[in-house]
Amino acid sequence: MRRQLLASHFAMLMILVLTTILSSNAHADIILNGTRIIYDDNKRDALVVVSNPSDRPYAVQVWINTDLDDNSTIVPFVTTPQLFRLDAGKEQSVRILRLPANLPSDRESLFFLNAQEIPSATPSAENSLKIAIRTRVKLFFRPKQLRGSLYEALAMLKWSLVQKAGQSVLHLTNPSAFHISFVGIYVEENGKKSEIADPKMVAPMSEIDYSLATPITGNGAQVSFSAINDSGGYTELKPVALTSTR
Repeated sequence: MRRQLLASHFAMLMILVLTTILSSNAHADIILNGTRIIYDDNKRDALVVVSNPSDRPYAVQVWINTDLDDNSTIVPFVTTPQLFRLDAGKEQSVRILRLPANLPSDRESLFFLNAQEIPSATPSAENSLKIAIRTRVKLFFRPKQLRGSLYEALAMLKWSLVQKAGQSVLHLTNPSAFHISFVGIYVEENGKKSEIADPKMVAPMSEIDYSLATPITGNGAQVSFSAINDSGGYTELKPVALTSTR
């Protein structure tokens, strides 16, 4: 019985050690040249550069899917090349080509580009654990019929406060044709500031609610936010008065 207990404790200890090692080492060696991709309809393709700054070669697989993150939903894009070897210190340009499809012409469409690194097998690492790590970034298809810009879309956002289940909720309406991704959203009233935890992206022509940790009445309150621009940078923190309370 004692041997069984010792063996069980040893097995649990090894699992904890292995989990710690994997957690600390599970980072991507393959990197992309941006955190988002804008595919303009008036261009023949979009280009992304995949780099390997590490000291070992990788096989890299690149594909596009939707927010469902599956392999069965048909998408109107293809990457070339789709699978390639990337040696240490090298780069590879990947083209994104559009296939015939009826995408909305009055708003952006959202897809995702995936780049999965596959470690090369070596004789010395025959019994070692290999982890295939995937990098996933947003791909926005922007129809040529769209007017305005992302910065103009930020000025069109409509903010208000609502009460739901006894809690203050920040309500956002996005009447524009652009997806808006936020770095941070803050609501301030009478010196009290409430931050939205991990604010979700708002889709074009849609609405979304954000929960507030601090109760807000709406009297003299204002919201300030910073969004991610087309280059992956951050816009300046922009304060806006909350004009209505619902």
